[in-house]
Amino acid sequence: MSPQLVLGAIALVVVAWLAACAEAGIARVSSFRADEAVRSGRRGSARLAQIAADPTRYLNVALLVRVVCEMAAASLITYGCLKEFAGTAEALLIAIAIMVLVSYVAVGVSPRTIGRQHPLNTATAAAYVLVPLARVMGPIPSLLILIGNALTPGKGFRRGPFASEAELRAMVDLAEAESLIEDEERRMVHSVFELGDTLVREVMVPRTDLVVIERYKTIRQALTLALRSGFSRIPVTGENEDDIVGIVYLKDLVRKTHISRDAENELVSTAMRPAFFVPDTKNAGDLLREMQKERNHVAVAVDEYGGTAGIVTIEDILEEIVGEITDEYDREIPPVEELGEDRYRVTARLDITDLGELYGLEEYDDEDVETVGGLLAKRLGRVPIAGASSVVELPDARELRLTAEAAAGRRNKIVTVLVEPVAPADPPAGEEERPE
Repeated sequence: MSPQLVLGAIALVVVAWLAACAEAGIARVSSFRADEAVRSGRRGSARLAQIAADPTRYLNVALLVRVVCEMAAASLITYGCLKEFAGTAEALLIAIAIMVLVSYVAVGVSPRTIGRQHPLNTATAAAYVLVPLARVMGPIPSLLILIGNALTPGKGFRRGPFASEAELRAMVDLAEAESLIEDEERRMVHSVFELGDTLVREVMVPRTDLVVIERYKTIRQALTLALRSGFSRIPVTGENEDDIVGIVYLKDLVRKTHISRDAENELVSTAMRPAFFVPDTKNAGDLLREMQKERNHVAVAVDEYGGTAGIVTIEDILEEIVGEITDEYDREIPPVEELGEDRYRVTARLDITDLGELYGLEEYDDEDVETVGGLLAKRLGRVPIAGASSVVELPDARELRLTAEAAAGRRNKIVTVLVEPVAPADPPAGEEERPE
C-alpha cells in the first residue's frame, strides 16, 4: 500500500478523532458553564458562548465532518487493499477489519472519553474551528438534518436530533454515577418526569381519611376541631360527607373570633371559603400549575360519579417530587411499647392479629379492617383525632380501650394508639370522647 494512501487515511482519522472530541465536549457544556467562562475571562469564551447558544447547529457540523472523514478514510484503505492484494474478497475483509478497529478505538471510544472528561477545554478548542466552518458551510448541515428528519417517522421538521425522556433519565443516572450530582437530586429529577404521568387520585388524601365539619356547627366547634386535629384547612360538609360545600381555614376562624368574641356562636358556613373542584383523573402536574396560577392551596377531587373522592393540596403534589415532608421532631417509633399492667403503646399500622397476640389470642381478625388505626376508626365511625377513644370487645369477652394519641407528620395522621384493658369504672363499650 502506497505511503500517500496511508498518510491520507491517517490524516482523515485524526480529523474524525478531533470531530468526535468536539461532539462529546459540546454535548456536555451548558449555557450556564459557558456564561461562567465568559465572566471569568477565559480565553476563547466568546466563541464558546456562541456555540452554547446554538449547540444543535455546531453539533451537526462536527457530526458531518466526522462522518465525511471516516468514510473517506475507509475508501482510501479499501482502495489501497484492493491494489495490494490479488483477491477482491480478501482485500475487502482486510479493509473492513482495519476500519472497524480504527473507527471503534480511534473515533468511537478514545475521543468521546476525552471530551466527557474535559468538556470545557474540548469545546473551547473546537469553537475556534467550528464557528468559522459553520459560517462557510452555510445551510448545508441544517439541510441534511431536515432531509434526515423528513425520512424519520414523526410530525414535521426539527432542527436536530433531540434526546428522548429515557435518554435524559439515563444521563441523570450517569451524572449521579460520576458523582456530579447527589443521589437525592437524581431521585428528584426522576420524580419530576414521573409527575407528568401522575393523576390526582394517586396523591390526594382519600375521603375516608378526611377530617370534616358539618356546616351547621359553630365557629367555636370548628376552632376546637382544628386545634385538636392539627389541620389548618378543614372541608365543610352539607347533607353528608360526600357533599363538600366549602373549606374553612384556621386563620379565618382566628381572625373572626379575634374581632368579636360573639362570632364563636356563628355557623361555620359564615367563615368558609368556596371549594375548588377538580376531577380525580386530572394530571397532577397540570393541577400544580393551575393552583399556583389561581393561588389556591387545596382542591376537592371528584370521582366519575360526581362524589367526593378526596382532597389534594399543593404540599401533596410537591411531596411527589421532594419526598415525604417531615420535621426535626419526627422519630422512628417501635411497633409495640410495653407500658406495664397489660397497657401498650402501638403504632396505628400494627396488624390487629399482632394486637391479639399481645393479649394471648392466637387468632384475632376483623373482616373489615386490618390495622389498629382502622379498628379505632371503625368503632368511632370517623377518622380519629388526638384524644378520641373507643372500646372494642375481644373474642374472649374481654374489652380494650383504644385511645388515639398525638398526631404527627404534615397530614397530622394518628401515629400511635394507647391500648389498655377496660377498668370497671370505664364507660360502656362503644362510648367515645368527642371534642365539643
